[in-house]
Amino acid sequence: MTLRQAQGKKITGSEAVIKMLLHLGVEVIFGYPGGANMPIYDALYNYRKKINHILVRHEQGASHAAEGYARTTGKPGVCLVTSGPGATNLVTGIADAMMDSVPLVCITGQVAAHLLGSDAFQEADVIGITTPITKWNYQITNVTEIPEVFAKAFFIATHARPGPVVIDIVKSSQFETFNFQYPKNVHIKKFSAKGRSPSGRYDEEINKAAQWLNKAKRPYMLVGHGVLIGKAEKEVQKLMEKSGIPAAVTLHGLSSIPVDHPYYVGMLGMHGNYAPNILTNKADVILAVGMRFDDRVTGRLADYAKKAKIIHIDLDASEHHKIVKAHLAIKADAKDALTQILVLITKNSRKNWINEFKKLQKKEREAADRRLRKRNGQIRMDEVICKLSELTNGKAILVADVGQNQMFSARFYDFKLPNSYITSGGLGTMGFSLPAAIGAKLGAPQREVFAVMGDGGFQMTIQELGTIMQEKLPIKIIILNNNFLGMVRQWQELFFEKRYSFTNMKNPDFVNIAQAYGIPGKKVYKHEELENEMQKMRIHPGPYLLEVDIEQEDNIFPMMPAGASVEEIRLEE
Repeated sequence: MTLRQAQGKKITGSEAVIKMLLHLGVEVIFGYPGGANMPIYDALYNYRKKINHILVRHEQGASHAAEGYARTTGKPGVCLVTSGPGATNLVTGIADAMMDSVPLVCITGQVAAHLLGSDAFQEADVIGITTPITKWNYQITNVTEIPEVFAKAFFIATHARPGPVVIDIVKSSQFETFNFQYPKNVHIKKFSAKGRSPSGRYDEEINKAAQWLNKAKRPYMLVGHGVLIGKAEKEVQKLMEKSGIPAAVTLHGLSSIPVDHPYYVGMLGMHGNYAPNILTNKADVILAVGMRFDDRVTGRLADYAKKAKIIHIDLDASEHHKIVKAHLAIKADAKDALTQILVLITKNSRKNWINEFKKLQKKEREAADRRLRKRNGQIRMDEVICKLSELTNGKAILVADVGQNQMFSARFYDFKLPNSYITSGGLGTMGFSLPAAIGAKLGAPQREVFAVMGDGGFQMTIQELGTIMQEKLPIKIIILNNNFLGMVRQWQELFFEKRYSFTNMKNPDFVNIAQAYGIPGKKVYKHEELENEMQKMRIHPGPYLLEVDIEQEDNIFPMMPAGASVEEIRLEE
């Protein structure tokens, strides 16, 4: 039955689910079948050529893969899992997507309607569990609700600030039949408001923002994930070039500005660059675009940006004044607001202000050279990432896990293209990289995708090697193995007198494990082997695992200690 033929016909709820997914443009689903979603899987069987279903090896892998897909395509990632543990295994990925503004539609099976609340086999209160970590959730107990609920879910996931939604469908509604009708266009005012400030004086506030920036001696732009979500990268660069305003990025803002742009000054935050952190407190006007002043960016709030007038552009008004009080809060889409500000900005180079960043950048390089001279000769994480950047010309997609590998990847890869750095930022989920790389590759098949992780994170979702094997995805996996939980160990070294409490890891033979999944691999121990083996990995036509034996006590610097101000960021031990 075609989509058009389904209109007005009597079909089952499970058939209606598939019809709605096709109607809403879904091409890929990440899922795992079970008892409570089996009717939907049975309906999906007839549409295998229209919807590419990816069988993950754990439901958490489905949610992270869906995140990777959403991050590279801008479309909502779709998950389909069963009730009880199937649904609860999605929770980490749902929370991750909520923190990082990633659109997901998570469909969970549920026990039959007459069993709800009876502690039936594999029953879980999915709505109660996911309410705090979703933009919206809904339990379907009446088959006729399916079309409207699915249309509403996709609208909410993708409009305004993106995020995850959950649809919980009782099994009885999957079997029941009804006269199917496609819903009319869904428009929900709460999630549709765009380009208006809380006060409603949009033009006035744009004019004021431009005036402040034009008069500023030391203006500074902070660029977050909202710029990539809003596809405002060109507007950011045009504003930098016209105004001479230097710009720094958050972790999720990485790749929104090419690193070789003359006004790009680096990454903000706890493990960001020295200059952009130090000079935050010397700026007289800060233009924050699509970022939320996370604690890892601000450090000690009492000492953050006290000399600056703060202009905060964000589509989500709940972020205004939540952490840092803005002098001018503009509720707007980043692209729209910056386009209007650009018209009013006067030409300026601000060479003296840019030179202040250059002086501190030189100081950071000198500190890095001193650390380099102290090292023991083993391969370092920054060496691997720099070599990867050089070999790929900064044009690959890096899907980083969480920990030292994440920060070295963020700091030492020279990103040239947008949407090139995918990681778990707000929640900091170890195990994110491997499944997220699956989704990233399916979303951007024409680009090289590298999953970068530590030995700890790899073992949290190692089973997704099976998914990569089955789908024959040419993902390149790089394990930076120091036989430690590296970031925790770094903190134990610096703040707990090197008492390495349960952070040392005895690991299996990762290369042999990969080979058991039909994925070739190699372990590298020596500097002189590194480039050649990385080239072999790149040119291999399928998936490949490269394990690199890393200096055990390598640390990521600069570093802002917990509770410190941005001016107290350390360059070295």
